[in-house]
Amino acid sequence: MSHTPEAPRPPLPPFTLETAVQKVRMAEDAWNTRDPQRVVLAYTPDSRWRNRSEFPRGREQIQQLLERKWARELDYRLIKELWAHEGRRIAVRFAYEWRDDASNWFRSYGNENWEFDDGGYMAVRHASINDRPISARERLFHWPQGPRPADHAGLSELGL
Repeated sequence: MSHTPEAPRPPLPPFTLETAVQKVRMAEDAWNTRDPQRVVLAYTPDSRWRNRSEFPRGREQIQQLLERKWARELDYRLIKELWAHEGRRIAVRFAYEWRDDASNWFRSYGNENWEFDDGGYMAVRHASINDRPISARERLFHWPQGPRPADHAGLSELGL
């Protein structure tokens, strides 16, 4: 796999346990900004995705997907957790909470498989995601909008 023309995005593959955990948290923090222009810069210009039933290719299509996503998934808060890693690949599980414009709450669960280029940019992302309606009292992710605080429990600690 070739290197992206931009400056490297450490940590770089091959990933150790420590650098894989760091890469996962960096992705979580970026997605919690809900800033498509920022998030898309972590992917190669020709990155290939499978996200639910969509198959965007390249940063422009990925950014459009993220803009649509965060326009309908309001008050979005995400937690990612490392599942496995080897070489240039990382597998994560995640959950995020959001509400629609009628204030119906959901928790979305999923798994992602990532593959990175030599420069630390994600070249491939496969995501499987399921949504579960929840009541407002069932919510577990209550931090202020933005990245999850360092002392907030992760998925395993929350029993998810």
